[in-house]
Amino acid sequence: MAPTMAVTNNTDPASDFSIDFVLTKGHGVKGLSETGIKTLPNQYIQPLEERLCMTKIVPENAIPIIDLSDPNTTGVVDAICNAAERWGFFQIVNHGVPLQVLENAKEATRRFFGLPAQEKNKYSKDNSPSNTVRYGTSFSPQAEKALEWKDYLSLFYVSDDEASALWPAACRDGLLEYMRKSEPVVKQLLKVLMEKLNVTEIDKSKEDLLMGSRRININYYPICPNPELTVGVGRHSDVSTLTILLQDDIGGLYVRDLQDNSWIHVPPVKGSIVINVGDALQIMSNGRYKSVEHRVVANGSKNRISVPIFVNYC
Repeated sequence: MAPTMAVTNNTDPASDFSIDFVLTKGHGVKGLSETGIKTLPNQYIQPLEERLCMTKIVPENAIPIIDLSDPNTTGVVDAICNAAERWGFFQIVNHGVPLQVLENAKEATRRFFGLPAQEKNKYSKDNSPSNTVRYGTSFSPQAEKALEWKDYLSLFYVSDDEASALWPAACRDGLLEYMRKSEPVVKQLLKVLMEKLNVTEIDKSKEDLLMGSRRININYYPICPNPELTVGVGRHSDVSTLTILLQDDIGGLYVRDLQDNSWIHVPPVKGSIVINVGDALQIMSNGRYKSVEHRVVANGSKNRISVPIFVNYC
């Protein structure tokens, strides 16, 4: 039976509504959605300027899809670097990460968010055994003027041993497997991108700098009663070197076109991984590679999940 709660019209994001039910008790927006609410609570209504204007959306075939079957060929190298320069985003296929590994990561995500609220809440800010493991909703729900329609689990990777000890059992194995299998892809992409910047040799010390830390998030965007009034994630760029994003088949990721400020949908492609340049790589490339704004819209009929890995400069 879905949890019940009283929905008020209080516009204060720190009201009992958001703090107690969604945050303190760990139900998140998933639990809120599952109460069957028909109207979006005021706490989640975004200002007009933060909502996606449908007239500014361009055809979704603009973001390149790059086949990595032979990643060292001139054509593939050029495609990767050109996409990083023009769009800051691209999708890769035939990348070497088995499809079953991708599916396992998505299933691990669904398993965690399918846990009872009290189980997920063991990893909240106030309860988590470590600050490297954090379950929450929105980013700073006590401070934000308008909340985002998303729950997340953030896992900072230190070592396999620490992950085995601290990460939730419901998702640990599938996410660790995905991180391991995707690591060679990250190294290959960084090698290509850095060589274009005349960094011709990436030794262990440079590799450790470029991939100094990794964080994997799992995100859950539940069905929203008024998706046009809110956001799954507001417009932002990533601070990472690279971000590697696994989408499900629902869609909802939009990327800003730097040339005309329109928004481009990044459609789900089975077996693909989305790559985007982060702020650190833009700085390292002296602006040659672009870290661009992107956002996620809410969905009125389907639940959506995503699994980003943030590769950070150390």
